[in-house]
Amino acid sequence: MRNFSCDACGQTLYFESVRCVKCGQDLAYLPDEERVAAIDPKKYRLCANSVAYGVCNWAVPLADPNKLCRACRMNEVIPNLSQPGRQEGWHRLENAKRRLLYTLEALQLSLEGVSFSFMEDGPGPLSKVFTGHRDRRITINLAEADDPFREKLRQQLGEGYRTLLGHFRHEIGHYYWDRLIQGSTWYERFRALFGDEQAEYDAALQRHYAKGPPSDWPERFISAYATMHPWEDWAETWAHYLHMIDTLGTARAYGLALRPEPVGSLRSADPTGRTHATDVAGFDELAHSWVALTLALNSLNRSMGLIDPYPFVLGPAVLQKLAFVHEVVTHSAAR
Repeated sequence: MRNFSCDACGQTLYFESVRCVKCGQDLAYLPDEERVAAIDPKKYRLCANSVAYGVCNWAVPLADPNKLCRACRMNEVIPNLSQPGRQEGWHRLENAKRRLLYTLEALQLSLEGVSFSFMEDGPGPLSKVFTGHRDRRITINLAEADDPFREKLRQQLGEGYRTLLGHFRHEIGHYYWDRLIQGSTWYERFRALFGDEQAEYDAALQRHYAKGPPSDWPERFISAYATMHPWEDWAETWAHYLHMIDTLGTARAYGLALRPEPVGSLRSADPTGRTHATDVAGFDELAHSWVALTLALNSLNRSMGLIDPYPFVLGPAVLQKLAFVHEVVTHSAAR
């Protein structure tokens, strides 16, 4: 993600910023200009979900008759705001969703027909909401916006990483399998790398939770969950690719220069990453930059006594899969 700054005082801003902490200027993200800036009332107005609920920081051009920004228009179901805590949870979901949309638009990937439903479990066992994707609709269980709940699940399921943004990136991966892989010229290469997706999904799901992943899974998969079924392997790999693209882009925007070689090495490098995949000369450059950056991220966290933010190991088989995703994305952008 690129770096943003206040056009009134130059203060560095976050993508989610709604007010400059230095000069107090009210701000919004202008999607058509791809920047966070003060709203010119002659050109823009705030999204209705910002005015009414404070859960959105995107602006709407005055020429657009819709009261909602183009990100909020993609919502099919929102939480029941009459219940306590729902508005705060919805806000967290919206922040993660908008980061997803920003990256996908930077990669020039179509979002045709995509919708989002933010739902919560009902009183009975048959009304449980499962986070997932079906027919271009992405459903996220509102409980995932609760940090203690999500952390408890992360530990129960033995996951090194579980975030709202990760959920969005994973589920949109299923959408892009339908859109970019199924019935395409990529299909046979997908099956060679990820396996036969025609394997019965429910049986694979039951087997995974009954027996767990194979002992050698880190050699071939990005996560334990990716071992469950080729569809999940693809979605996990796709999500990881988006992690790489966005984080490297942010590192580059802040001018981070990384040298992954040991001190005293004759060879030096400055793999600062790129804003998005279409800026990268090849996947090898991207992977080299990513390894350097994640070593730095983990080292910084350990200096603070925190857990590693990047608990993954990229083996040769995983790198092959990531390189395939990179090729699919860059080809789609070129088209």
